[in-house]
Amino acid sequence: MYYSNRMANARAGETIDGKPVSDEQIRTWANDAEEGFDVEELRGRGRPSLGDGPSTVIPVRMDEGLLGALNEKAEHDGITRSEAIREAVRSWTRIA
Repeated sequence: MYYSNRMANARAGETIDGKPVSDEQIRTWANDAEEGFDVEELRGRGRPSLGDGPSTVIPVRMDEGLLGALNEKAEHDGITRSEAIREAVRSWTRIA
C-alpha cells in the first residue's frame, strides 16, 4: 500500500519507481487516506532500532585511504559501513 506522502508527490505525467501514476491509483490512495491509516503500522516502518532509545547520527570525516580501507573491510565482512564503524567503536570503548 502506498501512503499519502507518495500520493502528494504524484502529479499528472509523473512516475513512482519508474511506473506512470494512473488516475485510478490516485483515487485508490485518496480513498485509503479518507478511511484512515493504522497508526501502529505506520510507526513500525523505517529502520530498525539500534538499541533501547533513539539513535544519533554522527558525521565523520575520513581521508580517501581510510575510507577505502573501511569500505573494503565492510564489504569483505558482509556488513554495512555504518555497522563496521559501530563495531570498531564498541571494540575501542570495550562496550558489547
